[in-house]
Amino acid sequence: MTASPSRTPRVAVAQFHCVPDNVARNLTRIEGLISAAAADGADLVILHETATTGYFIADKLDRLAETEDGPSATAIAGFARANAIHVAIGMAIREEDKVYDAQLLFGPDGTRLATYKKVHLFSAERDWYAYGEEPMVIDTSIGRIGMSICYDLMFPEYIRKLADMGADLVINSTNWISDHFQRETWGWTGSAVESLARTRALENGVWLAMANAIGPEQGFESLGHSCVVAPSGKLLASAGTAQGIAAATLDYDSNDLARWRAIATYRSDRRPELY
Repeated sequence: MTASPSRTPRVAVAQFHCVPDNVARNLTRIEGLISAAAADGADLVILHETATTGYFIADKLDRLAETEDGPSATAIAGFARANAIHVAIGMAIREEDKVYDAQLLFGPDGTRLATYKKVHLFSAERDWYAYGEEPMVIDTSIGRIGMSICYDLMFPEYIRKLADMGADLVINSTNWISDHFQRETWGWTGSAVESLARTRALENGVWLAMANAIGPEQGFESLGHSCVVAPSGKLLASAGTAQGIAAATLDYDSNDLARWRAIATYRSDRRPELY
């Protein structure tokens, strides 16, 4: 008998310092974080963008990019199965002669449920990766999950598309980075990153979970503040700048949420004919 879908999943975001070009070490850390999330009762754990390899790997993609069923994906599927938990993770994947910045989603039995390819490429990424061409919302046993990676979150109309496609929860595997100029002159900090996640949840009335990295890489600092956010923009859990997990239990059908959505009618109040 198939179990009824959970309408109250517990969702965790995992945060760690990824060591560039050290897949074995990163997989060890990933396994530990997945186990920690499962021990906390999570039904889903999300890890950051290019979590197995590090972000600045353009000159190493020929060696580090793997297929969606390659050794790293196989290992992560095993971690999901061993801990009976859904796992979403960012990885560089190769498909024929193209490389994509991707997010893979695994079920608790280790089955790969989806491979999402990043639609919005930032700056030099346009030279490193091919563009994804498909917004993706996946039916799972813990609700309809809208998939996204990093820079996708900067485009409100894209996250709205996922909401319009019926996402209960939008997940984002990211690596928001900053240097001294960006932080001190323009305020691009962990608090700003967290506020971005809260705004996207609020304006679309969806649950949102964003997993970021921490630590230095090639003169930049990953900003952390991985978080789980309610459809009102309320911050439910944040990892701050520490390695570890942060988790919250969602309720897709609560009376309080229905009451909030009766007030926050943003999507139905839009007048797109004017803009």
